[in-house]
Amino acid sequence: MRKPAAIAVAVVIALVLSACGAKSEDVDPTTEAFSVALDWYPNPDHAGLLVAQDAGYFQDAGLDVSLDAPSDPSLPIKLVAAGKVDLALSYEPEVLLAREQGLDVVAVGAVVNRPLTSMIWLKKSKVKRVADLKGKTVSTAGIAYQQAYLKTILARAGLSENDVKQVSVSQGLVPSIVSGSAQATLGPFWNIEGIDLKMSGQKPVINPVDKLGVPTYDELVLVARGETVRDDPDSIRLFMGALARGTAEAAAKPNQATASVMAANDALKPKVTAAQVNATLPILDNKTKSRPYGYMDSSDWQLFINWMVENGLLENPARSVDALSNELLPTGVVDPG
Repeated sequence: MRKPAAIAVAVVIALVLSACGAKSEDVDPTTEAFSVALDWYPNPDHAGLLVAQDAGYFQDAGLDVSLDAPSDPSLPIKLVAAGKVDLALSYEPEVLLAREQGLDVVAVGAVVNRPLTSMIWLKKSKVKRVADLKGKTVSTAGIAYQQAYLKTILARAGLSENDVKQVSVSQGLVPSIVSGSAQATLGPFWNIEGIDLKMSGQKPVINPVDKLGVPTYDELVLVARGETVRDDPDSIRLFMGALARGTAEAAAKPNQATASVMAANDALKPKVTAAQVNATLPILDNKTKSRPYGYMDSSDWQLFINWMVENGLLENPARSVDALSNELLPTGVVDPG
């Protein structure tokens, strides 16, 4: 994760905000405007957010919520750090990298509390296990911490990075293995691209990275400005309660969840999206008897921080409790509606 020039960041932020369709005359005067930058275009990972929006749960909480999708997944965390949005949906590694760069950001809730990022190969590749990748090509998105995932995965199988050919293909991860230009790919989500591959008859072998030696982490987290968490957290607390309610309803009503996702993104395929939603809902509804919706395990975060330091992704050791807060999560029983 590189530090862009301040001017470039300001220009990009201005362009994104102008394209986000922020509400003006449509704002309900009885509610508080509240903006959320998604990590990517609307998809099944956002089912809880979209159901909460469609069902009016955010409005019930007194919030007029806008859900905006920047074209660059690295941008939302910069927006929230700059105070341009109230919350951003991002990734645990991005939170830790941003904090080391001095950005005042804190994770306030996990939307997906386990890794979705996976190593995938197809049965036609004749690869049966990671050790079989020796001398083969592995495609990645060129993200530094995911390349460290690959190093860890290979080492666990007795291989080094020199034993495989790495190619950076940006967003062409799935096409690279379908075409045969790579024998395995690291980066797709098992619940999105993995399901798509299954539905298209490609017979993928899907390995979430935490099953291959990478420490577990929270794939998707909601991130706030630290100053807001400290000084003015009430709106975030209301948002998290409404999101918990929407997520519980999505889990209870998969067809409704699929309809909300499809309505938010008409480029999606109905049958594939329905299958992806069904695979995703159990991990979105992450509350337990002892832990509220959105809970983040500081011990797991600390192990992941230590792994990042060991792999040169973070220059300085850090405390997980400084990077996250469970204080704004809903308490009690969540009514799914």
